Amino acid sequence: MTESYAGKINRKLLKKRRIIAAAAGREPADLVLKNAVYVNVFSGELCTDDIAVTEGLIVGMGKYHGRTEADMTGRIVLPGFLDAHIHLESSLVSPREFVKAVLPHGTTTVVTDPHEIANVMGTDGIDYMLQATEDLPVDVRFMLSSCVPATPLDESGANLDYRAIDSFYEHPRVQGLAEMMNYVGVINGDDSVVEKIVAAQAHHKKIDGHAPGLMGNDLNAYVAAGVYSDHECANLEEAIAKLQRGQFIMIREGTAARNLEALVPLLCSQYADRCMFCTDDKHPSDLLEKGHMDYIVKKAIALGADPITTIKVACHNAARYFLLNNRGAIAPGYLADFAVIDDFQSFRIQEVYKKGVLMYDGELRDFPEPKIDPYLVERAHNTFHVNRLTEADFREDRPRGVIGLVPGEIVSRDCGYATKIDQKKDILKIAVIERHRGTGHVGIGFLQGYGLKHGAVATSVSHDSHNIIVVGTSEAEMAAAANRVVELNGGIVVCRKGEVLAEVRLEIAGIMSEDSLVHVNRDLEAAKEQAFALGVSRGIDPFMTLSFMSLPVIPSLRLTTRGVFDVGQQKYV
Repeated sequence: MTESYAGKINRKLLKKRRIIAAAAGREPADLVLKNAVYVNVFSGELCTDDIAVTEGLIVGMGKYHGRTEADMTGRIVLPGFLDAHIHLESSLVSPREFVKAVLPHGTTTVVTDPHEIANVMGTDGIDYMLQATEDLPVDVRFMLSSCVPATPLDESGANLDYRAIDSFYEHPRVQGLAEMMNYVGVINGDDSVVEKIVAAQAHHKKIDGHAPGLMGNDLNAYVAAGVYSDHECANLEEAIAKLQRGQFIMIREGTAARNLEALVPLLCSQYADRCMFCTDDKHPSDLLEKGHMDYIVKKAIALGADPITTIKVACHNAARYFLLNNRGAIAPGYLADFAVIDDFQSFRIQEVYKKGVLMYDGELRDFPEPKIDPYLVERAHNTFHVNRLTEADFREDRPRGVIGLVPGEIVSRDCGYATKIDQKKDILKIAVIERHRGTGHVGIGFLQGYGLKHGAVATSVSHDSHNIIVVGTSEAEMAAAANRVVELNGGIVVCRKGEVLAEVRLEIAGIMSEDSLVHVNRDLEAAKEQAFALGVSRGIDPFMTLSFMSLPVIPSLRLTTRGVFDVGQQKYV
C-alpha cells in the first residue's frame, strides 16, 4: 500500500523530533562514539569530542550519552569515502560483491556510470544496475551513460539517444549525465550529442567530462557547453588549464589508468577545493591487494599531501559537487558514515559505519541481496546471439592491418600489413565477433607483440561494445576459444588444441560474474598464468590488453567487427 503524503509527513515528524531531542541532550542518542578525534572538513583541523548518532544521522559533537557507546580513544574518525567516478562492471562481479569488497576500505558512497552494461543491454542494463544496487550499505549513485555506443563505428547492443535515458533523471539515485566522451561531437555542436547535454541541464543535473588532452579554444567550447568535470587529466598543465576554466578535476587512480603521482601537486590550498578522487576502473586483484579509496588517500599522504586536505578531497568535495549535501563531513545533520583508522601513516581501516550501523570491525556484517525483476535477470543472462563459429569464419586471404602493442600503454602502433599468422615475427590473428544482434560480422586483423606461442585467448570484456575478441595461433584455436565464451554466456577463455585450460565465467551480460570476488580473482589469476604459459608476454595483462584492442577512439590502430580501423585517419585499412 502506498504511503499517503500526510502519513509520510507524520512519520518524518516523529523522526525529526527524536533527532532534535538527542542533539539537545534531552534523550540518549542511538550511538555515541566517545572521545573521538575526528577530521573536521569545514575548519580543516582535527577535533576531539563525542559524536552522537540518532536515526542514522550525526546529531551533534560534544558531550553525549547513548544507548550504544564505542570508545574511539587512540583512533581517528573520518567521514566515509566517496568514489566520484567508477564503472562497477570493471570489478567483474555483481554490485553486491563489489560492495562487500569496498566497504571494509571505508567507502560508503560511489558514483557509477553503467556504461559497460548499457552497451550490452541498453536501458534494461541501467534498470538492472539500479535494482541490483538498491539499499546496499554502500550508497550507489548513477550518472547516465552519454555515449552508447562509444562511437558510430561500434556495433553494440543498444543505441541510446537523449529520449531513451530521459526518464531515468527522475530516479532519486541519478545525479546526472556521465562522462561525455564524444568531445569532438560537443565541440562541433552535433545535434545528438548536444541534445543529451541540454536534456540533462533541463533536469538540473551534473554533466561529467572525458576529454584527454583537450586544450585551448576546443576546451573552452567543451566547458561552455556545460561539462563540469574531467577525470582524464594525465599531467598538471592540463589539469590546471581545466581548473582555470571552472571544471572540477577527478584525480584518477585505478587499475588501467593511474594519475595520482602526476596530479598530487593539486592537493594544495590553491586547487584542492576543486578536486575529487576516483578509480574509474578497479579490477579484482587491485581491490583485494591494494584496496579502494583508502589506497588513494594513503598514497597521496605518502607523496607529501596534507592528510586533512586529502581526506576532504576523498569525501566532502565529491559530495558537494554531486549535491549529496548530507554526506562527506562529520557535522550535525550529516549521514553517520564513518571510517575509523589507527593513524594517517599506516592508514589501516579498523571500523566502518554506515548510517550509524557498524558494518565492519575486522569482519564484514552480512546484508540482504537486492531483488531484481526476473525479466532483467533473464535478459542479463541471455546476451549472446552468435552462431557456432568455425575455422572458415576466421580465414581471410586479403592483407590486413597489423596492430602493434606498445609495452605498458593502451595506445598501439601501425605495423603495416600481413596476410597470415607468422609466429617467428610474433604476428597473430585477432578477430572481433559481433554478439548482440546476430549479424554474423567478424572483423579480422593481426596483432604483434602479444607473444602467444600456442592456442588462443578469448574474452567478452572488450571496450566499449563488449563483443567477443579473440587472438590465436590458428583459426581452429580461435574458433574453439570463441565458442566456449558463447557457451559460458560470457567470460574469459584460454585454450590449446581445442581444450579449455582456464576460464572465468562472466554470465551477467558477459561482463560480470555471479561468483564472489575472491573466486573470480582466483580464476582470473589462474587464467593469466595459463596465458603466460602459452607464451603471452609477462609484461602485459593478457585480458586487459585485449579488451582495449576493440575501442576505436585510441590511436593508432584498433579492430572493430568491420575490420582494422586507423583512428588517426578515421578510416578502415
